[in-house]
Amino acid sequence: MSTDVSDLQARLAYRFNNNALLLQALTHRSFGVDHNERLEFLGDAVLDLLIGEWLFCHCPASAEGGLSQMRASLVCGENLAAIAGTLGLGDYLRLGAGELGSGGRERKSSLANALEALIAAVYLDGGLEASRSVVNGLFLQQLRKRVLLADKDAKTRLQEFMQARQLDLPVYQLIERSGADHAAVFRVECRVACLNIRTQAQAGSRKKAEQSAAEQALKQVELSNL
Repeated sequence: MSTDVSDLQARLAYRFNNNALLLQALTHRSFGVDHNERLEFLGDAVLDLLIGEWLFCHCPASAEGGLSQMRASLVCGENLAAIAGTLGLGDYLRLGAGELGSGGRERKSSLANALEALIAAVYLDGGLEASRSVVNGLFLQQLRKRVLLADKDAKTRLQEFMQARQLDLPVYQLIERSGADHAAVFRVECRVACLNIRTQAQAGSRKKAEQSAAEQALKQVELSNL
């Protein structure tokens, strides 16, 4: 573990008044007492609140379901671990010998949990405004990206996501059309071959079924951390 936490505090743009909170946030259960699991519990709640608040204020056209999906993709373990990685958080973790020897500094679950604990430590040390500033700083680029996409339909968002990464575009295929003309049901598949993703959805029109299948695929694509 790096004993100099000044660089970490500089990356957070926050300096702790109580360094004991910072050390606790960086302490894995394997290290001993005063570990970070309780802070992790609180940090999860603080993060949900602040990310939800930001999305609520900046995505006025998005319904509850869309806001929930955006927040879930931002606070999932994979994304938290990626952000922790940009902070170099693994270098500061206090780990027991066994955990250290088994690659604990790179373990995604440990990194994600430590980031949540760190957010809780900021909240306890400096209050809600301090934690809001830190969370916005860590997530702002991703949050702004969500705003740009929020008012676009799922097929457009999925297509732009793939184009931005120079990947093959998704393919939509009508699997089945059933029912009378006045009550037809369309089942459509969305296939993102390069990521081995296939989703299906059905609706009263082919267009709606494609949008629903694209929405499902987009969730999986976003979680791939491309």
